[in-house]
Order: sequence, then structure tokens, then C-alpha cells
Amino acid sequence: MSRITKKGNEVDPRRWSRQVVDGPKQTPSRAMLRAVGFKDADFSKPQVGIASTWANLTPCNMHINELAQEAEAGANAAGGKGVLFNTITVSDGISMGSPGMRYSLVSREVIADSIETVVGAEGFDGLVAIGGCDKNMPGCAMAIARLDRPAVFVYGGTIRPGAQRRDIVSVFEAVGGHAAGKVSDAQLLEVERTSIPGPGSCGGMYTANTMASAMEALGLSLPDSSAQEAVGDIKRLDSRRAGAAVVNLLKLGITPRTILTRKAFENAIAVTIAVGGSTNAVLHLLAIARAAKVKLSLDDFTRIGRRVPVLADLRPSGRYSMSELIEIGGIQPLMRRLLDKGLLHGDCMTVTGRTIGENLTAVGDYPAGQDIVRPFADPIKKDSHLVVLYGNVAPEGAVAKITGKEGLSFSGKARVYDGEERATAAILAGKVKAGDVVVIRYEGPRGGPGMREMLSPTGAIVGRGLGDKVALITDGRFSGGSHGFVVGHISPEAAVGGPLGLLRTGDRITIDAARRRIEADLTAAELRQRRKTWRAPKPYATSGVLAKYARVVSSASAGAVTD
Repeated sequence: MSRITKKGNEVDPRRWSRQVVDGPKQTPSRAMLRAVGFKDADFSKPQVGIASTWANLTPCNMHINELAQEAEAGANAAGGKGVLFNTITVSDGISMGSPGMRYSLVSREVIADSIETVVGAEGFDGLVAIGGCDKNMPGCAMAIARLDRPAVFVYGGTIRPGAQRRDIVSVFEAVGGHAAGKVSDAQLLEVERTSIPGPGSCGGMYTANTMASAMEALGLSLPDSSAQEAVGDIKRLDSRRAGAAVVNLLKLGITPRTILTRKAFENAIAVTIAVGGSTNAVLHLLAIARAAKVKLSLDDFTRIGRRVPVLADLRPSGRYSMSELIEIGGIQPLMRRLLDKGLLHGDCMTVTGRTIGENLTAVGDYPAGQDIVRPFADPIKKDSHLVVLYGNVAPEGAVAKITGKEGLSFSGKARVYDGEERATAAILAGKVKAGDVVVIRYEGPRGGPGMREMLSPTGAIVGRGLGDKVALITDGRFSGGSHGFVVGHISPEAAVGGPLGLLRTGDRITIDAARRRIEADLTAAELRQRRKTWRAPKPYATSGVLAKYARVVSSASAGAVTD
């Protein structure tokens, strides 16, 4: 168990800030801090950094500065000294389908590095990190794990549904429908204008809401933080309570690695499966575990997935939005059900200073008659929808999202495309037919670089009416909004000589979720022969952050980390 260094028999809540502001030697530090608002009394208080991912470039984060101010006020009221600072965010929804999407996963590392840098440099004793989009959320958690100083993560909250229950995935699928002649120009414009009504993260169980749920299951967020709308008093109160909670953690001496145990990650995996969450959770939980020095592998998802069912009927493959889940009680009753079935470790510590089991003691069940969360006797799928596959296409593993609606196996001839743009253009042009296995390669962590999400091609496939007739495999990854028979994270990736780079159009590919296999109908001898003529593609970038990332990033099977 990780605890703050004690002073005598007392926990020292100012372990780090003392080094910055105490004594005559640090007079210059105090002088600088007075200019930004410190008073005499503040120098004897524990300092709580408030990491805000506010930016006016995406709905997910446009409101977070207000939440950060609430967290600061909560820390101050509890006897700490809150200090606001910012880090970056980028928008997957805006950059999706463009070269800019290469920066998305890269931003996770930049965010983690930047938060660690500020907290380490300024000597903050504790941290509140507030995130509201796919990569800044795990980036915050990675920094929290690395720093191991008392910390709480606050989810910025989900967006409210647009007109006719639309969301961002409605827009991507309308593009495919437009290409197929099913959606008129006027209808496409109407979808564009009405799908995103204001602040908050994308409204289904896509990556943001998945990671928020996983963070709460990890114990890094206060109860209910994952299941709140972005706009309203409830989320502001959650942020204020988080500031106070960090001060309490400082007094108790509870640091993140006390919380981020192997059992906690097993809880997070179980909740991710039960809610039908995004494949990105696999990548991010592996990365957070590495930062917390916890051993976690792809095979842990398989092991846990054999006994945890999919219970929540949530988008993209289901019917309901996160806001509708919130109306019936959110994530807490689901966690209580899992705990009662022995599928959660109730003894895991959380940021409340109490265990998961203690937090859930007073939580009741969902209201009678609701059909958003199924009973164990009637699950959407009796085991995990996150299926880890191996085979001659993916010797180090791949991750499929199989809800059961797509069937459990698919076999077809490959249509091979080097890069997302070529694949999307072919799909929109009608060149991809029923029975095809679309292969998109050179989109991995190193080859992309940045492991772009394939929402544009999967949205185009669904929009053209091929969602149950075509499979798509890639060394890139998928948005939480993608659905259909899709396999990503194929490792080793094509750019480093993985078998995906050896495939040719016309090769027969078989995906068998029941056997957990992904195979090309090619002999080992044929693959060896093809390897002799394979040449690595030229790198997309030779300088700057993308080139730096490509040089150091790990395989997707290890979380695509740079640390």
C-alpha cells in the first residue's frame, strides 16, 4: 500500500510543497506566488493542482474551466490551496477521417507528460484532473498514476442528446447514407445542425463514457462522477466535492497506487464489459496499468471476459444513450449488481477513503420496468464483447468488438488498402461489396503514426447498408462509436513487418470470435516468401512530435505507450 511519508506519527500533507515554499531559501518562490494570489496563510496549506483540459475547440471540453473553478473552491474550503493550470486537448470528432487524427493518441502522451511536468515542477501535494474527451481522460489517469500523489479524476460529463436522439455517430453514418443515395443533401445538413446540442462528451457508450465508467470502477473518481450530464448543478457539485476529497486523501495518506491495484483494474475491465464499452478501453487500461506499475495484459481481458456478461443496451450497437442510463440511476446500480454476483472486488480502496464495497452499501437497484440494463438471466451477451484474437494475421493479438448481433464468425476475401483515406474513398464509391473483408494497414502506433480511429470507414459501411455484410480489420483502432464486425489493434503492426503488411487483395480471411482466431488462408511458407519482397513504407513524418512518437511508441498490445 502506497502512503505519503509521515512526519513523526502524523501524515505530512505538505510533503512536496514544503520543498518549494518553506524557509528563507525559498523566499523567491513565495514572492512569485504572491503575485498570482497567494496570501500569508496559503503557504502553510497543502497545495492542490487543478489540471483543466478546458478548450473552446470541442464540445467535450468547452465547459471544463467552470468545473475546474469549482474544484479549486472545494479544495480551498477544505483547507487546501487550489492552483489552476491547463493542459491541451484535441478533438477526435473534428479530426476524424483527416491527417489530423494522427495526433489524437499522441495527445494522450503529451497530456500525461504535461500534467506530470507541472505537478512535479510546482511541488503540488495533490491533484484534481478534469477530463472530458477520449484521450485527455486516460492521459490524466496516466499522470495521476506516475505521480502517485493524492488525486481525484473528475469526468466532464456526457452531452445531452440532439434532435431525434441523434449524436456524433448519427452524423458519420449519415455521410455513408448520403453516398448511397439514401440521405438527401437537405437531410444531411439537418443532421449536421441538430446532432451536437452543446457541451459534453459524445452521448453513447463510446470511448469517453466508457473511460469515465472505467475510472469510477478503478476508484479514481467519486461515486456517480461517470454518469452525470456535463451541464447542470450535479456536475458542478461533483467537481467541488473532488477538490475537498483530495484534501481528505492528503490527511489520510492515500495515494493513487494504494487505489490502482491489480484488483482495481479487474474491476474496471468488468464494468467496461458490462456496459458494452469501447475497444479503446483495452488500450488505455493497459497504458494506465503500466504507469501504475501493475502487470496487465490482453489475456486478462479474455480471462475476465469469460465470466462477465454484457448487460447494458447502449449505443453504438445498442439502443440507448448515456443520458437515458443516467435517468435510471447511472453506473452505481450496475456496479452493485456485479458486486453482488461476485464479479467486483469489494475490498478495493477508492478516492472516498472507503472501499468499493462500502461505497455501494446504500446503492439500490434500477427501477422496475426499465430495459436499458438487462438482468443476469437475460444478458445482451453472456460473455465479453471485447474479444482478443490471435492467429497468423495477429501473432501478438488483436481486439474485436463482437456484441453477437454481427454473428460470431466471418470469412471473406480481402480488399487491402494502405491507409484510411483509400479505404474510405473505395467504400463511398461502392467498390466494397457484401462478403468483403476490408483491410486497412499502416495505421498502427508507429506506422500511422498515431493509430488513427476508423470511424469514417465504419460509418460509411453502416451508412451504405453493409454493416452486417462486411468485416473490417486494421492495425489502427476504432472509435467507441464504431460497430459492425470490426477488428483493430492488430499486432505486430504492418509498418514493423507484421503479417498485415503481407496480405493481398483476394486473400481469404477468417475471423472466428468463438475460437478467438484471425487467420489468413496462407501457409507459413507463402508468408515467408512474401516477406522477402516486403519493404517498410517511408515514414509519414521525419521531424516533430509525430516522428518522435513513432520512434519510441510501443506495440498496441502493450498499450501504445511512450514511457
